[in-house]
Amino acid sequence: MALKRGFKALLAEADAVATVLSVDEAEARLNDPNTVIVDIRDIRELDREGMVPGARHAPRGMLEFWAAPDSPYHKQWMADESKTYVFYCQSAWRSAIAVKDLMDMGASNVAHIKGGFKAWKEAGKSIEAKSAKKD
Repeated sequence: MALKRGFKALLAEADAVATVLSVDEAEARLNDPNTVIVDIRDIRELDREGMVPGARHAPRGMLEFWAAPDSPYHKQWMADESKTYVFYCQSAWRSAIAVKDLMDMGASNVAHIKGGFKAWKEAGKSIEAKSAKKD
């Protein structure tokens, strides 16, 4: 398969437009009722490593479908335009591209965590077990 753009180009495009929060900035928003922290990692990653406390889960493969109001898979908790949605994955690659995709769909209230969950753990921030709650 011949590709015209590789993942590095996709990441550079995302980094040029996405709002990026440091781990400390994201942690400061944990109890902010106007912020929703969203883990987009695979469920096996959540089972193995846990999550940022209070984070919601939206699998990367379903994110655009869950966010789009016209999708049969839409999740109402992703529809509050008064909130800021802060996404993370393991290393901030998937989350950077996810934020750009959501921005391309019209979202302006999105950001992601620099360095992802790996940076969160390395900074010694709190981690909780995956919630059994279904979204």
